[in-house]
Amino acid sequence: MTQILLIEDIPDNVELVRKALSRTGYTIVHAADAETGLAMALAHIPDLILLDLGLPDYDGQTLAGWLRDEPILDKTPIVVLTAWPEEAAKQVVTSYRCNGYISKPIVKVNEFIAQVNSYLKKL
Repeated sequence: MTQILLIEDIPDNVELVRKALSRTGYTIVHAADAETGLAMALAHIPDLILLDLGLPDYDGQTLAGWLRDEPILDKTPIVVLTAWPEEAAKQVVTSYRCNGYISKPIVKVNEFIAQVNSYLKKL
């Protein structure tokens, strides 16, 4: 079964992502901060990581760098999930070797699911 690690600290966002992606049959594991996110990524080796940039302990860019430094996660797509402006999100994606970004807030659930699916199909 496809496993997605969601690293997000806002409970409402976590719930929305869980509800949206549970329809697809994906297993969602969740971390509310960067340190837990790194530990869970290494423990679970997810098929996809959805990464919020504004985390309470370290910023998402720092975590993206840590994740990309782990050889075991080299093939795992990292998708930034952010409310940052498009240009800033694109810069983070490029600078930290992420695979793309999805804008928050998630308004169109079917569009969000399609975006997530597109990153999983690139595997």
